[in-house]
Amino acid sequence: MTAPVISTDPEVMGSTPVFAGTRVPVQTLLDDLEAGDTIDDFLAGFPTVSRAQVVAFLEQAKDRLVESVS
Repeated sequence: MTAPVISTDPEVMGSTPVFAGTRVPVQTLLDDLEAGDTIDDFLAGFPTVSRAQVVAFLEQAKDRLVESVS
């Protein structure tokens, strides 16, 4: 079993989805990417998030999107 990539907890950011083990909202990554920032830019600003977490999140999001339109 693999560790979760994102988590929600009423005690952490009011249940906002965050990268597991951090207080960094997943939405922040999406907003940064939409604004043209790179993953490296995001990671520089949020050192508690690992590159592996970002890649795993993006892969899971891709898989869910592909499943939803199949």
